[in-house]
Order: sequence, then structure tokens, then C-alpha cells
Amino acid sequence: MATQTTVTAVLDQTQVPTDRPHLLETVHDWLRTVDHKRIGLMYIAYSLVFLLIAGFEAVLMRIQLAIPNNHFVSPQLFNQLFTMHGTTMVFFVGMPILFGFGNYLIPLMIGARDMAFPRLNAFSFWISAFGGLLLHYSFIGGSGLYGAGSAPDVGWFAYAPLTARVFSPGHSTDYWTLSLLLTGIGTIGTSLNIVATTICMRCPGMRLSKMPLLVWLYMVTSFMAFVAIGPLTAAQIMLTLDRYAGSHFFDTQAGGSAVLWMHFFWIFGHPEVYILVLPAFAFANEIIPVFSRKAIFGYAAMVAASVGIGFVSLSVWAHHMFTVGMGPGANTFFTLATMVISVPTGIKLFNWLATMWGGKIFFTAAMMFAVGFLFQFLLAGLTGIMLSAAPFDWQLGNSYFVVAHFHYVLVGAILFMIFSAFYYWYPKMTGRMLSEKLGTWHFWIFLIGFHLTFDFMHVPGILGMPRRIYTYEADRGWMIWNMIVSCGTVLQAIGTLVFVYNLVWSYFKGPVAGADPWDAWTLEWSTASPPPAYNFAAIPQVESRRPLWDLKHPEDADKHYE
Repeated sequence: MATQTTVTAVLDQTQVPTDRPHLLETVHDWLRTVDHKRIGLMYIAYSLVFLLIAGFEAVLMRIQLAIPNNHFVSPQLFNQLFTMHGTTMVFFVGMPILFGFGNYLIPLMIGARDMAFPRLNAFSFWISAFGGLLLHYSFIGGSGLYGAGSAPDVGWFAYAPLTARVFSPGHSTDYWTLSLLLTGIGTIGTSLNIVATTICMRCPGMRLSKMPLLVWLYMVTSFMAFVAIGPLTAAQIMLTLDRYAGSHFFDTQAGGSAVLWMHFFWIFGHPEVYILVLPAFAFANEIIPVFSRKAIFGYAAMVAASVGIGFVSLSVWAHHMFTVGMGPGANTFFTLATMVISVPTGIKLFNWLATMWGGKIFFTAAMMFAVGFLFQFLLAGLTGIMLSAAPFDWQLGNSYFVVAHFHYVLVGAILFMIFSAFYYWYPKMTGRMLSEKLGTWHFWIFLIGFHLTFDFMHVPGILGMPRRIYTYEADRGWMIWNMIVSCGTVLQAIGTLVFVYNLVWSYFKGPVAGADPWDAWTLEWSTASPPPAYNFAAIPQVESRRPLWDLKHPEDADKHYE
């Protein structure tokens, strides 16, 4: 049986090392590792590479759309860039980087030495990584780099009947289908591991009511993945049977239904948005209280709101299909369901603001990105409520207004909190502090670029600019707005490069972080930075939701925070 100890003993036994740990591990060690921390870092590094790739694809598309009648890229290449950008950002940036943080942090935050199933953890990473590499191999597959090889060009949603062999010959759609199948297997494996670890491996004293909110939200996210990945996998299998086995699930010319594909895809696609955003909420739950110097306001309400979002998000998928013509009954149900989900989301926003209210706020780079997230997610929610009304959606559902709304969520909320999480936990992962000066530059450049891009993208949408078009005529009145949007994209790219430079420079030259540079209160800060392979010299025992804070500040230990 593992030795139990108090958090006090853990602090005494895990002083910050004076020498940097080994920087160069052999390739063999990393390839065969089952350590949750290394796997988490590989998830994160893999996602950062694809973030740069997907960002480059976005810049190429915005150059094409900056002026009317442009021929910077061909129509086929534009469709391939459009497909690969969306697929990469959702499946090979958003999900892996969020699961990477979960892999790294959850065992540390619950006082465990590793994930419940270390080998399954490694398998899940490698099969997900192979899926991403396979998808991007399509750029050089087939006819080679000319014309982007066999890269898929059917949109990240791959609507039927575009995916039929008659409309999509060759193997471009097959690359898309197989890569997402493999990634889905990895996602299910990681989700299973997170749930098992959370339920079975918490340290003594850590009841569910004392568990960090980050762990709560990752558990809800994992349960959602169990439900949402299945329909996507089934749809991929049916699509493959349509293309190669003579079935007609989605073949409209043989009695199949293209709308059936839309139902299957969006049963996955809308919960997927919350699978991505709940971990961003989880980061906010840990970062905002630390830099406000207050415990989170309404712990129980935050848990209930998270579970509520997970439940309701599974029943709102067809608001993506208002323009299909589902009928008044279905439209009414999905309008109401979409509006209902704003209630638990609003609870979270008010609780974060209440946590900050009256606090002693420290505007570090991590906190600046978190505050930006609060403002931008509020705006994203407001445009989401607008689009939840079926008549409004009929007018703008296939316009750039929806593209702006969607990116307000994925970039303005999720990516901002991912940046915040980097600035907060990078010291724990590397033992070095990120540069706050570079972090401030990163924040302001990226923030200005974000608002230039996605604020002004709403305008051409209202003026009637449809989604997925390759170019447009000069007399439409969209040019000035598209030029501003494209300029904002360049600023976002510059901000991202500043961030990457900060990561690399700080790894070698950043100040030594110490075990707890933020004066935080969760268990990951009670061990060395970076943590040893075994995490804790002895399994800790906790008595509150803020074990490390209560230890360092006994004058506050008896206060009741709800």
C-alpha cells in the first residue's frame, strides 16, 4: 500500500531542483513512454505544430478573399485549404491540446501517480497522432504537391452528396474519413482514462465535493465524448460503405438521404463545440480565482452548470439545420433547447465575474487572456442566441455571420483560454517562467487582430456574403470588410509567432519558476517544477478544496467558501 501523508510532508519532500532536468531524452524513451506528463506534453507539442499549419492555411484563404476577383489560389486549392483548416483546427488542434492539458494535470491535481491505464493512454495518443499525420499526408499523396495532392475538398463537415464517389473521385474523402475514425478511437480511449482516473484514483480525503473544478469539467467532457463520437464514427463507416460497398445511406440518387448525414454529423458536431469549450471553462475556473486572490464563487453552482451544459448540449444539434426545412415542430424544439443552454452558461459567466468582484486582481498574461475570454465568450453567446431563432437563422445561416460567430467561440473563447493555460502552467511543465513582457505583446497583438477579423466579419455576413465561396464580384460591397478581416488575420499570425518565440526562448532563458510561482492552492503546485516521474514522494491527503492554500494561509483555513 502506498504511504499516505499530509500536504505538509509533500511540500517538505519536493523542493525545487537547482539543476535543470535532462533536456534531451532519447527518441526511444519518448516513443515508449507511458508517463502521463510526457504524453500530455506530446499532445500539446503535436497540437502546436498543427496550429501553425492550420493558421497558415487560414492566412492563404484570407489573402484570396481580401480583394474581389482574386486568383491567388485556384478554386480547388481553396476548397482543400477550407477543408483542411477546419478539420485540423477542430480535430488536431483543439481536441489534442485540451486532452494534453488534461493528461498532464488531472493526476497531479487529484494526488495520483499516473492515469488509471497508462498503456491505453499511450495508445490513444499515438493513434490520434497517426490520424493527423495521415490527413496531412494527403497533401503529398496522389498527384503530389501540385494541386495539393489528394487533400480532401468537401468541407470539414463533408456534406453528402459531395462525398459520393461520382462527385469526389480518388481518395481525398477517404483520407478525411480514415483520419477521423482513428482520431475518434484515440478520443474515446483518452476519455475512458480520464473518467476512470477521476473516479478511482483520487487521493485520500478528496471527495467529489472537494475535487478541483478542472477535474470535474474534464469528467463531464469525457462523458460527452462517449456519446458524441459514436454517431460520427457510425457516419464515417456508412460513408465508406457508400463509396466502396454499394450501399446508399447518403446517395440521394438511389433513395438515400443527404439530410441523414447532416443529422449524424451535427449530433456529433454541436456537442463537439462544448467538448472543446468545457476544458476552456475548466482553465478559467482555476486561473481566475488564483489571480483574483479569492476562492471560486459558487462551487456547487459551477458543478451543476457544467453537468447541465453537458446534458443540454446533446439535444441542440439541429439548430445547424434550420435552413434544411425540418418543419415548425422540430424548429421550435431546437430553438427552445438552444436558448435553454444559455442558462447554465450564464451562471458560469456571473460566477467568474463574482469571483473577480472585490478581489485583488493581478493582471499577468494568463489573467489578461482570461479576461479577454470572458468578454468574447459573452459576445459569442449573444450572437448564438440570435442564431437560435429560426427566422433569423434562415437569413444568415449560410452567411459569414455564422463563420464569425463560430470563430468567436473557437478563437475568442477556447484559444484565448488555451493561451492563458500556457502562461499559467508552463512553469509547472518546464520549471521556467514565460516572459510576461512577450506575453503582454502577444495578448495585445492577438487581441487587436482577433477583433479586426471577427468583429468585422459579421458585416459582410449581414450584407449577404455566403460561406464557402472562392471569390466575389467587386460590386457586392464586401471588399472593404474583407480587406479589414484579412489584415486582422495577419496580426493574429504575428501574435502567434510571438507566443511560439516566447515558448522557445523561455525554455532556455526564462527565470527558474520554483514549485509554486503563483501562490496557488491545488496539489500540482505542491510538487517540484517540473514534477518528478512519480509525481509525489508520498500520496497526499487533503481536507479541503484548497489544500495548498489552506496550508500556506492558516488564517483563512476555517472560512467557508461557497
